[in-house]
Amino acid sequence: MSRTRPARTPLALLLLTLLALPATGQEENVPAQPPAETEKPTPYDDRLTRLSEIIGAVHYLRNLCSVDGEPEWRQSLQALLDAETQTEPKRRARLTAAYNRGYRSFASVYTSCTAAAVRAEENYRNEGATLATEITARFGN
Repeated sequence: MSRTRPARTPLALLLLTLLALPATGQEENVPAQPPAETEKPTPYDDRLTRLSEIIGAVHYLRNLCSVDGEPEWRQSLQALLDAETQTEPKRRARLTAAYNRGYRSFASVYTSCTAAAVRAEENYRNEGATLATEITARFGN
């Protein structure tokens, strides 16, 4: 995903120029701005991050060993993101990064389907199922 820089407008350049000028005649007791709204983590964020990483790993390994590919693993993460991070872009970014970390960690090791890749996929899938069960049993509505 590439990021593009926003175009600088004349107003933005004017503001940057004004900010660069030395301050004169300002009061010393200027009230501080309220702190930016902080994100409130859920008690299961660590587990959810690990689950995202597992989904990424399983997605890579299942597609490595399957002729047709299995897009449902990527789709399951998308559904998880949609349900858990609608108004929290930082949280969404963390879960996406965890997914990518899981995917890339196995992409750097396995380039073909081997018995070890199949075993790793099975172990990760079992761990993911356990995590999903724990999260929903303990924190589900």
